[in-house]
Amino acid sequence: MPKAILVGVDFGKGDFSGSLEELMLLAKSAGAEPVLNVTGKRASPDAAYYVGSGKVDEIVAAVHLYKADVVIFNHALSPAQQRNLEKRLEVNVVDRTSLILDIFAQRAKSHEGKVQVELAQLQHLMTRLVRGWTHLERQKGGIGLRGPGETQLETDRRLIGTRVRMLRSKLEKLQRQRETQRRSRNRNHVFSVSLVGYTNAGKSTLFNAMTKAGTYVADQLFATLDTTSRRIYIEETGNVVISDTVGFVRELPHQLVAAFRATLEETIHADLLLHVVDAANPMRKEQIEQVNLVLKEIGAENVPQLLVWNKIDLAGLEPGLERDEYGRISRVFVSAGTGAGLDLLRDAIAEYAKEDKTSRMSDMDEGNGSDHYSDLASH
Repeated sequence: MPKAILVGVDFGKGDFSGSLEELMLLAKSAGAEPVLNVTGKRASPDAAYYVGSGKVDEIVAAVHLYKADVVIFNHALSPAQQRNLEKRLEVNVVDRTSLILDIFAQRAKSHEGKVQVELAQLQHLMTRLVRGWTHLERQKGGIGLRGPGETQLETDRRLIGTRVRMLRSKLEKLQRQRETQRRSRNRNHVFSVSLVGYTNAGKSTLFNAMTKAGTYVADQLFATLDTTSRRIYIEETGNVVISDTVGFVRELPHQLVAAFRATLEETIHADLLLHVVDAANPMRKEQIEQVNLVLKEIGAENVPQLLVWNKIDLAGLEPGLERDEYGRISRVFVSAGTGAGLDLLRDAIAEYAKEDKTSRMSDMDEGNGSDHYSDLASH
């Protein structure tokens, strides 16, 4: 395992220690062994190195002492900062965005997942094609090598641009296929539920417990990248389609949200979101906020949402449910691991499905009524 030194700068905003703890989990998920945390406080990032020159000297000494292979920053670095740091440290420097992209690249299993990850990686790489390797900046020369006056850098950019366009068109095609599947589901009025939540909140464990699907589950970040949908039968409601989706994380790179839009579309078009929360995590409030931010970014903030407090066995809580001031179920307390409270969750889904069916019927009645009125008016 490559040895990694983790670097975090406290700007006095948000939960710094929680963010650093998450970086350690991300590094381990990527296959690195964190050997040291280097932290510092600043009012704003340094233009050249992100951290101050004194802190860079400290990191250089740590790299030599621990024989580190990589330095991972808990922040997004500019191409120039990354280049400057690599020159000084003489090891690979990875920022938070690149780290998450790397984990996604390792975990993508389906064709769609791989296309989405490659697109996000290439978009990220396009901003970094000024890494300063001299062979990229020289004009092609020599017999048989003289090109159309392009530098190697321009050629690389053009080739990446072509590949990005091709991947985008592939994703659009996959998106159209999903849309067709969704339309057929809507025609049959199948109630659809999407599991959303912070990464490692236990969504896949809950999905398996409810559907007996056998989806990959691991105690690591981003264990699930590909949306999996299963049909289950719930008493009084009939068939319900449940989808498991990719977990969210604070500062999820924008390229990933954009690239995974096709997968996350399941969330936008769901009738109900089960927002799975790790009840045993002291940072659960911040994690709920982060998930809601991403939901807003993909246009799913208005989809009805039911909070599912998972891992109650670890939090010392009992199974149960809570209702809001309108009498609607707002929270269900369950343990996907032990199965406690899953019957209450099924009842809650059934209640939402019944409500959805009633509103659909009234919409249809209103539509029929207005048609009847327009027919009379035309006579």
